[in-house]
Amino acid sequence: MLKKAMILAAGFGKRVKPLTQERPKPLLKIGKETLLSNTIKFLKSYGIKKIVINIHYLAEQIIHYIDKNNFDLDISLVEEKNKILDTGGGILNAIQHFKNDPFLIMNPDTIWSSGYLEEIKLMENIFFKKKSKCSLLLVRKDKCHDESLKGDFNLEKNLNIKRDKNELKYIYTGAQIISPSVFEGLSVSPFSINKIWDELIREEELFGVESQINFLHVSTLDIYKKLSEKNFKH
Repeated sequence: MLKKAMILAAGFGKRVKPLTQERPKPLLKIGKETLLSNTIKFLKSYGIKKIVINIHYLAEQIIHYIDKNNFDLDISLVEEKNKILDTGGGILNAIQHFKNDPFLIMNPDTIWSSGYLEEIKLMENIFFKKKSKCSLLLVRKDKCHDESLKGDFNLEKNLNIKRDKNELKYIYTGAQIISPSVFEGLSVSPFSINKIWDELIREEELFGVESQINFLHVSTLDIYKKLSEKNFKH
């Protein structure tokens, strides 16, 4: 059973400027919650006991935010001080916190609602049943609030993920389960998690679970404003 998770919170949030000129994107609010607090509380409700958060841009604000809020969890902050390491490098830089245990990785840009709890559990069950190295939670493009997002993958009936030359019908939601073993032989440097995913696709070892939830994701300033309005109305 998964007990550890990582939240990716180091990015610059360039697409939601000017809101991120003086505040890191994970601290933007949707309703009463920040994107970061929403993700932390979701992970706590899932049963996660330890959370690692990587930080870089305006890192001191996130450090202060975690210090002043009592989330009643074991939370470690890993700062990328000299340069941002991208998704893959950022995870590898924090890998010592997970030893040899598979862990959950979450992107706080997604609005994680309670409906995702069952889907993450299904992904976890499939991960261990297939003795997987990495599993992703995907959603069909027609369930995406942001119509500008292009597809990332295709998903086969056996749950194998592919990147065909044809239309890519599925979008990555921002949740994955990964084994530290996939980073063996790599050194800490800036690289995208796509490097890991592409290698696993070639080995037919990247698996996916399809989400049935309408995908709400803070991708641009316009989308943020629409999601904020939606939240306040409901």
